[in-house]
Amino acid sequence: MVNQSSPVGFLLLGFSEYPGLERILFIIVLISYLLTLVGNTLIILLSVLDPRLHSPMYFFLSNLSFLDLCITTSFVPQMLVNLWGPKKTISFLGCSVQLFTFLFLGTTECILLTVMAFDRYVAVCQPLHYPVIIHSRLCWQLASVAWVMGLVQSVVQTPPTLSLPFCPHRQIDDFVCEVPSLIRLSCGDTSFNEIQLAVSSVVFLVMPLTLILISYGAIAQAVLRINSAIAWRKASGTCSSHLLVVTLFYSLVISVYLQPKNPYAQKRGKFFGLFYAVGTPSLNPLIYTLRNKEVKRAFRRLLGKDRDSRESRGRAA
Repeated sequence: MVNQSSPVGFLLLGFSEYPGLERILFIIVLISYLLTLVGNTLIILLSVLDPRLHSPMYFFLSNLSFLDLCITTSFVPQMLVNLWGPKKTISFLGCSVQLFTFLFLGTTECILLTVMAFDRYVAVCQPLHYPVIIHSRLCWQLASVAWVMGLVQSVVQTPPTLSLPFCPHRQIDDFVCEVPSLIRLSCGDTSFNEIQLAVSSVVFLVMPLTLILISYGAIAQAVLRINSAIAWRKASGTCSSHLLVVTLFYSLVISVYLQPKNPYAQKRGKFFGLFYAVGTPSLNPLIYTLRNKEVKRAFRRLLGKDRDSRESRGRAA
């Protein structure tokens, strides 16, 4: 058996059953990772440097971008090495770090998306009271709650998972060390770990999604009461990007963590997991920038190409 006291590592099988696909996946993952680094770093810089983006929405968005940077950097370099060559090994320490980081940041993202939904609810349903309700101190408190809850979840679930009696072949049928794949690797009793995974899925996945749906249900009711095309466009511009990110994120996470126990579902979940881990962090910046005029204007101001600001300065002179 391989346990937490053993220096022996694991074999990340990933997509080794599709050798012709690995080089293609290497290129896709590399491009996605570069897009993730550039896009999310740009959003963080714009949120910090542009005074017009010093608002709760972009504060939470910069937190989301920082999360995406951290979670992809924790495993993508290892994945690229495994995809490029025959070596598929990962040390026990490296696997432990991946597991801890995945749990920590994944849980934090679930809570943070819920916080962002609450922010959008107040912006649409209580626009006059928005600056009073969503003030700077509350933003920091809500963001801190998301990060702390993610840390607590990881601290609670990582040790029992790493304490499992793993089978001697040490082959993880996945591209990253995470709870479901490590539970499948165990040759001992996993009842406690499966119950723990089910409870955490309800608390940190189902409950946040329920709160998000309630928030958007209230937003839909508020907009329907106002028979105005302008109100529809404003609400759509306020919520559409976040709603698209939430739909993409939760549909993939549910496909990975709430799948039935059969070989077909596990193989399908591996591809969904790859897209969740690599695709969504690279798509989030595109979703927010392509559908957000303020971010586009901030980017032009950063490049010194904001025609409006130059014209206004000219009129003032």
